[in-house]
Parts: sequence; C-alpha cells; structure tokens
Amino acid sequence: MSRIGKKPVSVPAGVTAAVDGNLVKVKGAKGELTFLCPDDVSVKMENGAIAVAPRNETKKARAMWGMSRSQVANLVEGVSKGYEKKLDITGVGYKAAVAGKVLKLSLGYSHDIDYEIPAGISIATPKPTEIVLTGIDKQKVGQTAAEIREFRGPEPYQGKGVRYSGEFIFRKEGKKK
Repeated sequence: MSRIGKKPVSVPAGVTAAVDGNLVKVKGAKGELTFLCPDDVSVKMENGAIAVAPRNETKKARAMWGMSRSQVANLVEGVSKGYEKKLDITGVGYKAAVAGKVLKLSLGYSHDIDYEIPAGISIATPKPTEIVLTGIDKQKVGQTAAEIREFRGPEPYQGKGVRYSGEFIFRKEGKKK
C-alpha cells in the first residue's frame, strides 16, 4: 500500500483544479499546469481535494499511484507558491550574469558559456557567484539547475565549480611529498 497515495491533495484557496478522465488541470495565481496520469490509476475530485487510487493491485499500479499523487501535489504547489533552486559558484574568476534571455557563465574555460534560458524559468544573479532559478514546474526548475551545474560540477580537491546551495562536497586530501 502506498502511504503517499492514500492522502488526497488538498486544493488551497485561489487555486482551481479540474479532472477530466486522467488529465488533471490546475490553475493558480502563478500560472496553469497539466498532468496526464497513467492508465493504471484513477483520479477524482472529492470534497475540494484530488484523490488518486490504483485501478488494480499490480505492482506497476501501486508504483504509479504514489508517483501520480506526488505529481499532482507538485502541480498544486507550483501554481500557488512556485519553486526555487539556488546555485553557488566557487572558484577564482568564476562568475555568472544574466543578459536578456541568456545566462553567461565564466567557469575557467578558454571561452564563456552562453546558456539559453528555457521558457517558464526565470534566472536571477543577485551576486556574481550566486544563481537563483524560479518557476512553477518543479521538474523544469530542477532540470535547468542540473544542466547549469553540469557545465562545471564541484571537484573534490579544491571545491571549485557550480554546486547547489547547501550541498556538501566531500573533500579529498591532495598529494603528499
């Protein structure tokens, strides 16, 4: 039994949700999102909340049950509050700046990296060594943060690179004479 799937997703004030078959549409102050649930689960509106239940007792149906409930909860939270990821840049001369729809990264390579900002994501650089990503789609915000981090991931010897804010990097000891 799914512990996550049992709990219905409550719809807060200011957010409207509509269920049409397996398609869930959620609209709020920040925007509108949709999610198509797998055929193994059924979705219903009950008492101002969205309830997800498996159609049968197969292993796949039970797995999709919890996943679908989490996806619907992410939609509701995204249109009401939104999501935010912070990245920190560590290293001498490493910096970031936003110019229009492009994030310019200087990460120690012989060239600067121009990252095209995806639709639905807004990027701000309060400091040259800090990047803040915001958006309503949790998956898109996380994917964009991972793509930016991938340009120069943190290395274990000096700790240089792009890391998530609050991420712990296991440091290694260098060579000994």
